[in-house]
Amino acid sequence: MSEPRLNDPHAPLNRTWMQRDLNALWHPCTQMKDHEHYPLIPVRRGEGVWLEDMAGQRYLDAISSWWVNILGHANPRINAKLRAQMDKLEHVILSGFTHEPVIQLSERLGRITPEGLGHCFYGDNGSAAIEIALKMSLHYWRNIGRPEKRRFLTITNGYHGETVGALSVSDLGLYAAPYESLLFDVLKVPSPDCFGLPREQWDEHAARMFVHMEQAVAQHAHELAAVILEPLVQCAGGMRMYPPSYLTRLRALCDHHGVQLIVDEIAVGFGRTGTLFACEQAGIRPDYLCLSKALTGGYLPLSVVLTTDQIYDAFYDDYTTMKAFLHSHSYTGNALACATALATLDILEEDDVIAGNRHRAQRMAAAAETFRAHPHVGDVRQTGMIVAIEMVKDKASLTPFPFEERRGMRAYEVALAHGVLLRPLGNVLYWMPPYVISDDEIDRLAEVTALALEAATAS
Repeated sequence: MSEPRLNDPHAPLNRTWMQRDLNALWHPCTQMKDHEHYPLIPVRRGEGVWLEDMAGQRYLDAISSWWVNILGHANPRINAKLRAQMDKLEHVILSGFTHEPVIQLSERLGRITPEGLGHCFYGDNGSAAIEIALKMSLHYWRNIGRPEKRRFLTITNGYHGETVGALSVSDLGLYAAPYESLLFDVLKVPSPDCFGLPREQWDEHAARMFVHMEQAVAQHAHELAAVILEPLVQCAGGMRMYPPSYLTRLRALCDHHGVQLIVDEIAVGFGRTGTLFACEQAGIRPDYLCLSKALTGGYLPLSVVLTTDQIYDAFYDDYTTMKAFLHSHSYTGNALACATALATLDILEEDDVIAGNRHRAQRMAAAAETFRAHPHVGDVRQTGMIVAIEMVKDKASLTPFPFEERRGMRAYEVALAHGVLLRPLGNVLYWMPPYVISDDEIDRLAEVTALALEAATAS
């Protein structure tokens, strides 16, 4: 790679906007004191896989802006659909009223998700979708006369969001520990993640780990409302991965013991894992399918929980029975968000994006292959359009670097200076780019990642 001009996030125009921001904002998932050392990047526009700051410096968005922007920034086809909807209806209360985009979107989601998910309940973000699914499951069992089924079971290293219910069924102490007194008790079994194993051993490892799930479900079936997990990739947990066979076994186990299954595809839905939905690869239909993030192509907040007629019918009764699901959000089923979701689905279908992703995934795999030989890379793993490169202190034992050393932040700084936005998860560098990334851009991403990796692992 020819040596690129290093981006200067401290350019005067950027500095002005940075200071105005820091005087007024509190950013998410951020230790604000870090910005005494790490530059805050004020973005003025985006196009395709690129972001541009106030000084005109460009950054390749290798993480789809927190995994939401799958079809590129400022996508003209989504823009056109959004503008057209703005001239007709921006929003209306969805209690007692409805509108064309939400009806069309619900019908369409019912056609493209696993068969039997016939009803959509909307929220405005992924955490809200998880709360909806948890409450709906608990309420379902109460409505059919099984109130003792009120516990949930999940796998370790999972993450489902930041609200109290979502944090309760998550397993990342970094996010949950300060709020432990608010959280409810959840059963947990070891994750089947296949860190450090060659792909040909994934199914065997997952089968061994499934024994823990079998034992827990069998022991607690009388009190279990549902099992909840992220399918195939535990994203916030360091992009740890496992095979579809685990999900296939889990669906059969839940059916056998009368336990519901909640699948959280908020981060991996809409083509990220190689199929439109990850659960397709396991040939399963969950009882609740939670979707958000890429649902609107990264444009507007929207989430949805799809569920079955059987569950819907358990709430359908006379008003006086008090069985209704009394959960609501002011912006439920927002018309503008639904319009962008419809535009996103149009593009995915009309452009056969999933097929195109197979080529892009192969290119990403080839580009990342060289990292396997690095003395401080313990694992290179991939599921569809997600590649993870895990840095370790010792390759033989897979001993991690101490978190206090913040090796990932070293990589972040170097990549940013070379015009690439990486946002490592601890010691894990990952690629999760928009689906419009070109071969040349993938190669550029790999070259900058190599520079970042060298800087981050230097003693």
